[in-house]
Amino acid sequence: MLTSKVCSCTAACAGIKDGARLLVGGFGQPGTPNTLIRQLLAQGSKNLTLVKNDANEPGLGVSTLIEAGRVKKMIASHIGLNPLAVSMMHEGRLEIEVYPQGILAEKIRAGGAGLGGILTDIGLHLVTEGEQTVELEGLSYKIEPALRGHVALIHAAMADEVGNLVFTKTASNFNPVMAMAADLVIVETEQLVPVGKIDPDQVHLAGAFVDRLVLIEELTPDYGVLKHHALQKQNRTTSRTGNCSRADY
Repeated sequence: MLTSKVCSCTAACAGIKDGARLLVGGFGQPGTPNTLIRQLLAQGSKNLTLVKNDANEPGLGVSTLIEAGRVKKMIASHIGLNPLAVSMMHEGRLEIEVYPQGILAEKIRAGGAGLGGILTDIGLHLVTEGEQTVELEGLSYKIEPALRGHVALIHAAMADEVGNLVFTKTASNFNPVMAMAADLVIVETEQLVPVGKIDPDQVHLAGAFVDRLVLIEELTPDYGVLKHHALQKQNRTTSRTGNCSRADY
């Protein structure tokens, strides 16, 4: 029998430890799990390492965690849209590790696939002490270690009660690979439907990768940059608790 993974937001995020490495989905603001981020703020999580494509803009998404001093390090492909994060980096208050966007995505994909790393010639001329290179068929490559997280925070447009997910537009860029590369996967969804309501051919990520599932109760203004599915009353589940017994991270 399939067990519902639906939890309250508080229960879903409970147990995320200070100092955790979090993989946070989103491509700019689209696909960013704002409800879960607000819960991290409320519960006081700190000394976090965030892995996200970008730092969002001031006042939005992961920037709220950065502004509150909860983030010690960020691994991203760019932070240029967030002058506050840039200032904190220059002041030594925020450690930043930057990778080209494709390399960041591939490092995460490799982590989800159980690989130790990837080979690339991008940045080969910038190899520093401690980084490794290899020769294959007369060509040189840099070894980029795979990237995993203790927890992934994911935003989905639709989910069923066992965690089969549907993403929309640019939310598909990082959310799926991040959900495969973390020990604990927490998903917020705009729409929750019974099992069987999502056509199997339309499932973008199987429920096997999902541990905890939260229905977004209100699409707040920070979601407003996207066109969203309306949250229909008949699609809400009457139960707000479920199997959230996965170990803390």
